[in-house]
Amino acid sequence: MRIGVDIGGTKIEVAVLARDGTIALRRRAPTPAGDYAATLNTIKSLVDAVEAELGRSLSIGVAIPGAFSPATGLVKNANSTCLIGRPFDRDLMAALSRPLRFANDANCFALSEATDGAATGAASVFGVILGTGVGGGVVIDGKLLVGANAIAGEWGHSPLPWPRDDERPGPRCYCGKLGCIEAFLSGPSLARDHRAATGEALDATTIAARAKAGDPGAATTLERYVDRLARGLAMVMNLLDPDVIVLGGGVGQIAALYEAVPRRWGAYVFSDVVVTKLVPPRWGDSSGVRGAAWLWPETEGA
Repeated sequence: MRIGVDIGGTKIEVAVLARDGTIALRRRAPTPAGDYAATLNTIKSLVDAVEAELGRSLSIGVAIPGAFSPATGLVKNANSTCLIGRPFDRDLMAALSRPLRFANDANCFALSEATDGAATGAASVFGVILGTGVGGGVVIDGKLLVGANAIAGEWGHSPLPWPRDDERPGPRCYCGKLGCIEAFLSGPSLARDHRAATGEALDATTIAARAKAGDPGAATTLERYVDRLARGLAMVMNLLDPDVIVLGGGVGQIAALYEAVPRRWGAYVFSDVVVTKLVPPRWGDSSGVRGAAWLWPETEGA
């Protein structure tokens, strides 16, 4: 058994993963907004609670909304901004009095789905988060690819490929650049695009539902989104050529994407045929915490 910790923008989840991959115990608490010390204390309280119930200490993996800089060892690129510039790994290990393993939350999603999820058995997997932001993780032969700069899989901060004239220079991304994939493909970006075209303030799920019901404005918005997602994933395929791509996050729940995007991406992939599979996640919202737990291999887990 092993523990996974998933630090989200609104909640922190701790789960105990059994040897067979089932979740034996789960606890959640609200994420303390903007409070670093309270975040550490919340994680410790949740871990203490599950270990007290189990009567034993376990190995712990942690999914964080960012990465650790190879240069400083401090957190970077985190949308939970109170973590940025902090020695979060050292502080949490001190609080829990044991070694821990950490990975970006999108990497944990990819690892979960590659280990015992929708991409089980695939040699190469690209896990995609399409939610408030756009992230990604790469798993090769069952192992995470982190990269020399700890940014492997961060396709969301590449420019949207093959942009149309009306897509230049593109919306401003939170990273400060114009035209990032995240600025086109996140859930809020989809909503913003629809509002600009129709004047309607709808979220991504509602846009998809209206498109399915035959609403012409929503259908056109979703069509633009499908083509942009096909282009973005084609760029990844031209670089990594994964066996399976798994879509996660709120936008990844739009069922129409799984047929519409593969119909489009062949025009952009540098191949005569495309055999890569595009699949929904098996574990959904649980993939982050499960992937965090799987950071400890079976031989090293308790």
